[in-house]
Amino acid sequence: MKKGWEIKKLDDVCQTGSGGTPLSSRKEYYDNGTIPWLLSGEVSQGEVRAATKFITKQGLENSAARLFPRDTVLVAMYGATAGQVGILRFEAATNQAVCGILPNKLFVPEFLFYYFLAKKDDLVAQAAGNAQPNISQIKIRNTEVPLPPLAEQQRIVGLLDEAFEGLATAKANAEKNLQNARALFESNLQSVFTQRGPGWVNRQLSSLCVEITVGHVGSMKTEYKASGIPFLRSQNICPFEVSMENAMYIDEAFHRALKKSQLRPGDLAIVRTGYPGTAAVIPQELPDSNCSDLVIVRPSHEVNPHFLAAFFNSAFGKQLVLGKIVGAAQKHFNITAAKEVMLHVPPIPEQGIIVAMVEDLREETQHLARVYERKLAALAALKKSLLHQAFSGEL
Repeated sequence: MKKGWEIKKLDDVCQTGSGGTPLSSRKEYYDNGTIPWLLSGEVSQGEVRAATKFITKQGLENSAARLFPRDTVLVAMYGATAGQVGILRFEAATNQAVCGILPNKLFVPEFLFYYFLAKKDDLVAQAAGNAQPNISQIKIRNTEVPLPPLAEQQRIVGLLDEAFEGLATAKANAEKNLQNARALFESNLQSVFTQRGPGWVNRQLSSLCVEITVGHVGSMKTEYKASGIPFLRSQNICPFEVSMENAMYIDEAFHRALKKSQLRPGDLAIVRTGYPGTAAVIPQELPDSNCSDLVIVRPSHEVNPHFLAAFFNSAFGKQLVLGKIVGAAQKHFNITAAKEVMLHVPPIPEQGIIVAMVEDLREETQHLARVYERKLAALAALKKSLLHQAFSGEL
C-alpha cells in the first residue's frame, strides 16, 4: 500500500450484508414481482444495470432477501462466479450467494469495486470447496482495505477507468479477430462440400465403410485404472483431433473383452452425445485404445478418413447430423443415423488434395488463434498489473 494510506478492516468502515431466497413454492412471492432480485451470475465484473428475475414486496419481507441501494458494491460468493465484483446501479435485492458492501461517505464506490477486483484471486484462493468455491462473508468483512483521501480515490478511479476502457476496446478487437479467423476457416471448409466438382458421387456412409459400430455402453465406475489402455469419451474428441486431456484408462483384460469398441489408427470417432457429429481420426500414436458413447467408423479404401472428418466437422456436415439426431431428453447421433448419412464424395486423389488444403487452412487458423489468444492473455495480465500498481501507490 502507498505510504501514508490508512489500512482498515472492511467491517470497521463499511456495512455489509447478504441476501436470501423467498420460498419457491410460494407463488405470491414471485408472481407479478417488481423488485429486482439478482443472482450471483449477474455480478459480472462491472456495472450491474439490469435484472432478469423479480420478487414481490411480500417475498422480500418474508425471506432473508435484502434490498441494497444504488452504488452498492456486490461480490459473488459461491460457485463458478465466486469473486466476481459489480456495482449496483439501481435498487435491488440479491440471493444469499451475493455479498453487498453498502456505500458510505468514506469511499468512492468505484474505488472499492476496483480494489475487490484486484483482490479476486486472493479471495477465491481462500475459498472453501474445490469444485464450487465458497467465499465466506466473514472473509470479505475481514479483508483489509486502504482508506486514502477521497480526492486520491477519485484520481485512481479516473486513471483506471481510462485504462480499462482502452483495454476493453483492445480485448474486443482481439476477440473479433479471433472470431473472424475461425469463421474464415469454417467458410472455406463449408465451400468444399457445397461447391463440388466433376466426378463427385452421392454415397451413403455405410457403403463407404468396412464397419460402423458404437463404443461401449454401460457403467465404467469400477473399470478405470491409473494407467493402461486409453479409454476415450466424448470430451476427448475435438474437431479434427483427439485430446488426451482428462483421458481415462482401462486394463488390457477389459480392453480385450470390449472387442466391439476397440479403436484402431485410421478409424473415425464421431461424438454421439453433447456435440454430436464432432469427429476426429484416431492417430498412429494411439495403436490401442477403446471408447464409450462414440460412433466408430472404419472406412474402406474408397474414402480417406480425414476427408470424412472434414465433412462431419464442416457446417454442412453438422447441419446434416442435426437432422439425424434422435432422443428427446439427451440429443445423440446413433448408428442407424450414421449409416444413413448421404455425402458427396470425390475420387480418392481429389480427397487427398482436399485433406491437404484443409490441413493447411487449419494450421494457418491455429497460428492466428494462438496470436490473438496470446494478446488476450497479455491484456488480462496488464489489467492485473494496473490494479497492483493502483493499490501499491505506483499509479
